Amino acid sequence: MAEIVPAEPVYASTSNSAASTSNNSRRVYSTSNTRPFTRSISSGSDHVPEPFDSEKLPVTLVSEIQKFLRVANLIELDEPRVAYLCRFHAFEVAHNLDRNSSGRGVRQFKTSLLQRLEQDEEVTIRKRRERSDIRELRRVYREYKDDIMKHSGDSNLHNRGKMIAARTIASALFDVLNTVTTAAGSQVPPENESNNAKSELYVPYNILPLDQGGVHQAIMQLPEIKVAVAAFLTVRGLPFVEDFKKRVVCLDLFYWLQFCFGFQKGNVANQREHLILLLANTHIRQPHKQTSDSKIGDGALDELMKKFFKNYTDWCKFLGRKSNIQLPYPKEEAQQYKLLYIGLYLLIWGEAANLRLMPECLCYIFHHMAYELHSMLVGVVSMTTGERIMPEYGGGYESFLNNVVTPIYNVIHEEAMKNRNGTTDHSSWRNYDDLNEFFWSEDCFQIGWPMRLEHDFFCIHPSSDRKISKSKQPVKTDEDKNVANEDEEMEAIPEEVHEVLERKWLGKTNFVEIRSFWHIFRSFDRMWSFLILCLQAMIIMASHDLESPVEVFDAEVLEDVMSIFITSAALKLIRAILDIVFTMKARSTMDSFRIRRNVLKVLVPMIWTVILPVYYINHRQNYACSSTQNQSWLGEWCYSSYMVAVAFYLMTNAVDTVLFLVPVVGKYIETSNSRICTLLSWWRQPRLYVGRGMQESQVSQFKYTMFWVLLLLSKFIFSYKFEIKPLISPTRQIMRIGVSNYDWHELFPKVKSNAGAIAAIWAPIILVYFMDAQIWYSVYCSIFGGVYGILHHLGEIRTLGMLRSRFHSLPDAFNAYLVAHKVKDNKERIRKWFLCQRLQKAYEKNNIVKFVVMWNQIISSFRKEDLISNREMDLMKMPLSSKLFSGQIRWPVFLLANKFSTALSIAREFLGKDADLLRKIRRDDYMYLVVTECYESLKYILEILVVGDVERRIMSGILDEIEESIRGSTLLEDLNMSELPALHTKCVELVELLVEGNEDQHCNVVTVLQDIFELVTNDMMLKDSRTLDSLYTQQQVYGDDAEFFTYPEPQLFASAHSIHFPLPDSGHLMEKVKRFLLLLTVKDKAMDIPSNLDARRRISFFATSLFMDMPSAPKVRNMLSFSVLTPHYMEDVKYSSKELHSTKEGVSILFYMQKIFPDEWENFLERVGNEKLNASNDEINEEELRNWTSFRGQTLSRTVRGMMYYRKALKLQAFLDMAEDDDILQGYDAIEKGNYTLSAQLDALADMKFTHIISCQMFGSHKSSGNPQAQDILDLMIRYPSLRVAYVEEKEEIVADKPRKVYSSVLVKAVNGFDQEIYRIKLPGPPNIGEGKPENQNHSIIFTRGEALQAIDMNQDNYMEEAFKMRNILQEFLHVRGQRPPTILGMREHIFTGSVSSLAWFMSYQETSFVTIGQRLLANPLRVRFHYGHPDLFDRIFHLTRGGISKASKTVNLSEDVFAGFNTTLRRGNITYHEYMQVGKGRDVGLNQISKFEAKVANGNSEQTLSRDIYRLGRRFDFFRMLSCYFTTIGFYFNSLISVIGIYVFLYGQLYLVLSGLQRALLIEARMHNIKSLETALASQSFIQLGLLTGLPMVIEIGLERGFLNALKDFVLMQFQLAAVFFTFSFGTKAHYYGRTILHGGAKYRPTGRKVAVFHASFTENYRLYSRSHFVKGFELLLLLIVYDLFRRSYQSSMAYVFITYAIWFMSLTWLFAPFLFNPSGFNWGKIVDDWKDWNKWIVQQGGIGIQQDKSWQSWWNDEQAHLRYSGLGSRLIEILLSLRFFLYQYGLVYHLDISGQNKNFIVYVLSWVVIVVIFLLVKVVNLGRKYFSANYHLAFRLFKILLFLGILATIITLSIICDLSLRDLVVCCLAFLPTGWGLILVGQAVRPKIEGTALWHFTRVFAQAYDYGMGVVLFAPIASLAWLPIISAFQTRFLFNEAFSRRLQIQPILAGKKKKHR
Repeated sequence: MAEIVPAEPVYASTSNSAASTSNNSRRVYSTSNTRPFTRSISSGSDHVPEPFDSEKLPVTLVSEIQKFLRVANLIELDEPRVAYLCRFHAFEVAHNLDRNSSGRGVRQFKTSLLQRLEQDEEVTIRKRRERSDIRELRRVYREYKDDIMKHSGDSNLHNRGKMIAARTIASALFDVLNTVTTAAGSQVPPENESNNAKSELYVPYNILPLDQGGVHQAIMQLPEIKVAVAAFLTVRGLPFVEDFKKRVVCLDLFYWLQFCFGFQKGNVANQREHLILLLANTHIRQPHKQTSDSKIGDGALDELMKKFFKNYTDWCKFLGRKSNIQLPYPKEEAQQYKLLYIGLYLLIWGEAANLRLMPECLCYIFHHMAYELHSMLVGVVSMTTGERIMPEYGGGYESFLNNVVTPIYNVIHEEAMKNRNGTTDHSSWRNYDDLNEFFWSEDCFQIGWPMRLEHDFFCIHPSSDRKISKSKQPVKTDEDKNVANEDEEMEAIPEEVHEVLERKWLGKTNFVEIRSFWHIFRSFDRMWSFLILCLQAMIIMASHDLESPVEVFDAEVLEDVMSIFITSAALKLIRAILDIVFTMKARSTMDSFRIRRNVLKVLVPMIWTVILPVYYINHRQNYACSSTQNQSWLGEWCYSSYMVAVAFYLMTNAVDTVLFLVPVVGKYIETSNSRICTLLSWWRQPRLYVGRGMQESQVSQFKYTMFWVLLLLSKFIFSYKFEIKPLISPTRQIMRIGVSNYDWHELFPKVKSNAGAIAAIWAPIILVYFMDAQIWYSVYCSIFGGVYGILHHLGEIRTLGMLRSRFHSLPDAFNAYLVAHKVKDNKERIRKWFLCQRLQKAYEKNNIVKFVVMWNQIISSFRKEDLISNREMDLMKMPLSSKLFSGQIRWPVFLLANKFSTALSIAREFLGKDADLLRKIRRDDYMYLVVTECYESLKYILEILVVGDVERRIMSGILDEIEESIRGSTLLEDLNMSELPALHTKCVELVELLVEGNEDQHCNVVTVLQDIFELVTNDMMLKDSRTLDSLYTQQQVYGDDAEFFTYPEPQLFASAHSIHFPLPDSGHLMEKVKRFLLLLTVKDKAMDIPSNLDARRRISFFATSLFMDMPSAPKVRNMLSFSVLTPHYMEDVKYSSKELHSTKEGVSILFYMQKIFPDEWENFLERVGNEKLNASNDEINEEELRNWTSFRGQTLSRTVRGMMYYRKALKLQAFLDMAEDDDILQGYDAIEKGNYTLSAQLDALADMKFTHIISCQMFGSHKSSGNPQAQDILDLMIRYPSLRVAYVEEKEEIVADKPRKVYSSVLVKAVNGFDQEIYRIKLPGPPNIGEGKPENQNHSIIFTRGEALQAIDMNQDNYMEEAFKMRNILQEFLHVRGQRPPTILGMREHIFTGSVSSLAWFMSYQETSFVTIGQRLLANPLRVRFHYGHPDLFDRIFHLTRGGISKASKTVNLSEDVFAGFNTTLRRGNITYHEYMQVGKGRDVGLNQISKFEAKVANGNSEQTLSRDIYRLGRRFDFFRMLSCYFTTIGFYFNSLISVIGIYVFLYGQLYLVLSGLQRALLIEARMHNIKSLETALASQSFIQLGLLTGLPMVIEIGLERGFLNALKDFVLMQFQLAAVFFTFSFGTKAHYYGRTILHGGAKYRPTGRKVAVFHASFTENYRLYSRSHFVKGFELLLLLIVYDLFRRSYQSSMAYVFITYAIWFMSLTWLFAPFLFNPSGFNWGKIVDDWKDWNKWIVQQGGIGIQQDKSWQSWWNDEQAHLRYSGLGSRLIEILLSLRFFLYQYGLVYHLDISGQNKNFIVYVLSWVVIVVIFLLVKVVNLGRKYFSANYHLAFRLFKILLFLGILATIITLSIICDLSLRDLVVCCLAFLPTGWGLILVGQAVRPKIEGTALWHFTRVFAQAYDYGMGVVLFAPIASLAWLPIISAFQTRFLFNEAFSRRLQIQPILAGKKKKHR
């Protein structure tokens, strides 16, 4: 420290602080021997340095100083003085960045670091080896640099890691040395190194080390990478090259673009690597004739140009503009231009932040910047200035961000803020789509370039300044002026604007999202019109009592049927009016053509609605038939003026029909920009940029048309026969019967024909008519999906038996699909065609070896996942040997189980010839192979084991004799086969000793060998052994005669060197010995290997998929590259140690996992070497425990492990592509560890093809706060070095001594155990201004690589065997199936959370049916599959140029994923689905979690209903594809809502008939005249029971994949486990949230938690979740049913009542009690008591600010009606109208009171309201008395209550005596007044803004609290009663966890553990 003191400030920026402190002064170093800077705190040689915390740093400093602190910690032990200098340098940088220490945590940090510097000062200076600090720094720096140069290019993985660390240290030391030498100035000896030296050291990189130090790495040696890099280094001919070369060491095209346009350094580095990788991957796939190892091919560049600029060129054509991509004629220059254009677009995209979600906005920016680029390249001179055209915004630091991105971002941000978290109306703010669609009109060019910030586009609110009088500069750009001579490309803008009129807010663009159910009609008007017209036609036909369809052509019938066209015209008028009303707020952005079209769209149907009725009425009044003379049936028709009018009316429909039948013509008209085509398409649809040319091929069109034709025929036949026709006759009879005596005061007595009764009967039937197509869709989905699955081989291998029988064909199937072949496409097709025939041929030798390698890797992955044990792994692996090349396969032992023992039995008991025995054994191929292998293995082992000369001669001789017997077919004659079992026993004993390998067992080995020798020679050989005879003869010659008949001494195998035991330590040998032992010992138990159900499922599916239709795999080097993107917010990364053992929920996660996965727990213990099942967990490594548990939950670590299988699979496949036979025989694992060169090449290929990015939104804040999740994520990066993490960093910058928040997208990777920043890209502001997940994806998508992108959520998993098929599915992008290549590839998912509770089982089956049979049908034939979240593969370039992989507008894009599918389809993408590959997926497992998920999805579908995407799809699809779109998206939820409404309509209709007396009168009349049809009609049901058919697809899919018998068993079992209750309850959730959200809004993301266990939910929690969605509706249905039953008894049988209402009883009880039935321990008495206490505490707790809704009823009540708080006036009125239904009870029931005395006067109803008012007043009086008198006048208040009670009682008694008030009247009054009270509460909530703050609102709240308490008590009472019965709790546990019981899992210990912990 003595030599370094502060000097005078020098105003210079260093390499570390230039970016942020270019104008700030900094301290510099001076070398002098003055006094120390600070006093030393400690000294002495015993000083032991401790690392200074380099991780928890202030956010404002971390990016600048962290690397110096980390390096200091790394080198402190070896070089303490240099470490001290690094820390001092960090302190200096920190001080210069924030001199006033105003940043958060800066002062504390600087104080702490300064204390450490003081402590280390004198200690470190004594340990300095050189005379000065500069020399010390230079020495250490040079040592590291020399070491780097020495080991440069070393491919050893260990050395590579050391080199990375050395480069990191040297890079930091270079910065410190450079700063010190600069500060020292002339005092430093002239040994300075060039600043360029740093480029030779470590420069942080992502995949490609593009610095000079990285040229020797394997990935940089790939020819395609070299070619791509060389292409970017070609800057010859570019302007300003010489100037730019002075600013950078190695100028390339990206640096040139950066300096010209002002892009950020991190963005340039990121996109440079991005484009190099894209170019290299595209180049390597080009045909060999077009590629070169020294130069990039034109084909690769042209392919990228086409992909990147397809959207831009389409945009230019749409707007009638000329593209600004202009290429020169010479190919060499053209290639450079192409690279510059692509690079420019990527740099714009990479820095655009939230603008990336607005693709046409990016087109606009690129359009102008491309013009500037071209002008610079060709040297265009401005006509005004006479100078060369340069970029308008220059190339300054962050110029593009500040001048282009930020102004537009500010508009997005301010508009999003107007959303107020989803509480404001969509029409009051512009979302991403509105802002982007502004660039679909030519008006966007009025913004100009440079952009005019005073343009209305940038106006957020109308300006307060009405006029801006300041003169403006010319806004016409150089581009505008210059191209005036080039066909006037740019629109002229006035030269001067002296006065700008008031700025106005542009409002919505093209579409307005308005909360209305009319959206459903408006979007799918053709469907609704079709259904309405068909209903009208069928009613007319039924009214004419037609017996045959031909009778419809009767003149009179036909005339009546043709009246439907009048209805059609009226419906078109309604649609046109809706279009105008709904787009009113978008009128400011509409052009005149659109406005004229809307007006005409109203006028034309208005005219037709006048003309058609006039002609129809005129024709009916003056009926005249004019038929032709033609005698055909057509000629017999009557032609009228009305028919002629209809013919003219249908002309537009005829045109549409022609365009539908010839889709090519329609597509051409829509996509063409010619005036004729524009005019033709103008009337049909408004001209928009998207939604054009979506027609499918005629084959696809024919398929989905036939599907819907068959479905609609079935629906209409059923509706006509069973719904409509049966009601016609009863309707006529009801109309004829006159009813004048009503049971109440009839409000409309003059209405004739009993219209009320007819409406009550027809209304539910009509509702069913409109929704039952959904049921028919489920039926046809099952049929078509099932047939399709069968045709595509689904479920061919379902069981282990099937797997064993087909295993022999797997190698050839593997060879056909998963091995890369050098064949042309036509040969490939032929090879696939003849696959089945080739399965019977001999295996290709080399590919058999590859199959064995792959199979063994799969089995090893099973073992690492603990799915199988070590023994099972040995049984399932296949040995790898050179014999495979000769076609000799050693099958896995589990296939050969029991084969050897069976062969022994056959041979022992066989009588006959050798040939017959051989033939019998050969009948079973596996048996013959196992016998042969056992013999050869024994022979091989003996050859190694026996080493003595004599013993070897004897052994060889005996074996030669046996083989001679075999060849001579005399084996049965020469050997006694009955001794084989004894020989088998001895062999087993021998091999077991060899496997054990214990030296102490040497004598036992000798004994066993001697026993075997004696057994063979004495007992088995029937003839004398020639070998023994020759041995004895030899002994006789050389020995004494006396010893002739004695055995040789010492005995055989007994000498010290006669056997080699233990066997040589060779892995291959021991594997062979173990396999031999297994072959000898394995019995029938191996037939069930593997025992784990998940392992069985995975193997079976993998085997099945090999026989499905998939593209053949290319070589890894030639495959498409791809990335995986996983968004992460706050979900679990890994379970912490505390979570593992915590018993907060009653049972720890670890205990839970041990009981749920007992077999995997045993396998885990075996793997870690602790096989004692009862051993303490303390004996197991804690990190291993955390990993094992986390891999079984829905954690990020599980997802990352699964996705990293892609990399492992790619490395293995690359190894099989590249390796020689000898390398393969060594084994992949051995090569990876030993052959460093090959291993480096494999890593390079894997890096080039695969990237995994985790978008950890909170990683930055977690790091700064010390959250353990940050360390867990870092551990993941360390474990998987290729893993990258992207996050948004929020930090404060000190500007003018004031903090300012700065946001950056940062990419990091793990280096030396730390996270190292790779790229940093500054953002214009906070990125999360829309929905969280899509914004999170959007900020990180710039760091992804490759041509494909897989969207993976963090609750997913992947498997090794599935990762092998990634090459195949990526090839689908290159296979054009139909008119367009695929842009999204869908794949199936396996739900891995369905193994425990019944709810999880139901949910998994429901989800499985959707992701398999459902999506199978959507993709083909319906062609309406969209994107449903995961794990789809996106064509990455297609989507990054069209808005990304999701939409992010707040609220409306709540279900963000599906909008990616909508967007892709509207932009002419193609979405396919493939079932040969699957990934794992977790789902919610508890009822509350499931309900939250269902609510979120229903909310999302509500917002979809209002969205422009659904509107455009519904209007622009052809009719049948539109039907597919409706019934598979929002239609399912709307039909669910209709079903619920239908139940209400049915019950209220029945209530009306019963209470009014109509039903009694009609039934009496019917019985008097014996009219059965009328009685049947009155008892008609609404066919609700048909809803059960919606579960049919699930049953069909289970049948396909598990067998139909198993499917039937599962279906029956599910019913016993109350599956119907679960699905009915879920049905109510969907209907409630869908309807409420459309009406009032309130859609929001609902986190479900994704917890692994199913725990008990309190009664309070259940009530909060389901009170309004289920309980209130359940009580209402219950009251309706009770009232209906009460008043129909006098004239209707009970059986009829049960038949009518049993389904509704089931639904109401389900909605009331399902949450408690499916609540674990829901009937446990201890839990019941706790729940009751909690409930009472919650209901009385006062709410307020900060009180959560789970703590107080008042807080919950306020939150529950939040949707009403921001609802519009129309929605409030609808809510009030719906609430009026509750008054129907009161109105109907008061006239049935005995006290009313049959009086039908309206005064009776008025008096009932008087009673209600009196009751309210009494309650209010008591409440006031309690408030004011209960404390001071307690006794008087109690007397008052007693008197009040007695008074009420006296009143009741008096009324009963005088006015005949009965007990029945009291019950009826309760039934009447309780719903009235609830209705008043609902009305009060709806008018809250008017009454809030008044006593009326307070009374409403008190009244609501009383109702909630009452409902809670009614619900709680039966549950508490049942809890007294222990059998109920046991029964609940059984049905709730039956799936677990069937798997022999230990649920009871979990529940018992919970109870024990609870106590």
